[in-house]
Amino acid sequence: MTRGRKAKPTTLKVLQGNAGKRKLNDAEPTADALQEVPAAPVWLSGRSMEAWDHLATWLVGSKILTATDLHNLEAFCSAYGRWRDAEELYAKEGAVVTGATGGPVKNPAATVINESLKQMAMFGSALGLDPASRVRLAVPGGGDDRNPFAELLGKKRGGK
Repeated sequence: MTRGRKAKPTTLKVLQGNAGKRKLNDAEPTADALQEVPAAPVWLSGRSMEAWDHLATWLVGSKILTATDLHNLEAFCSAYGRWRDAEELYAKEGAVVTGATGGPVKNPAATVINESLKQMAMFGSALGLDPASRVRLAVPGGGDDRNPFAELLGKKRGGK
């Protein structure tokens, strides 16, 4: 496994500007961003489908999503659906449930929650869905320019 920072694709270097004026890799295969929102896979359902509709629209609008990224989006949306379903079950049943032998055991939904969150973090990072990845990818429109605390920032602490 390589160490250090992941290499930035040449297309992103071009978009962001080549500040160091380093030679760009002309031989690197490129993938053009999709122009239209792709249809969701038929096997997605419920919350996974809602996530696809929302994220695919945003990713295409931000010119991030390429045909080679669709598997990452599928995996993210699938993990998202599992996570939400497990959270709902966990909230209903609690942290401890009755096991097969009749004794108390950790709710298996907790394991599904943890595994799904790890998967979402991994695939979401590849798609630029977390703040650190958006900065790294310099996603246009990735951040919300409206600061909901703008009014508070102008006021002194303790002031009214």
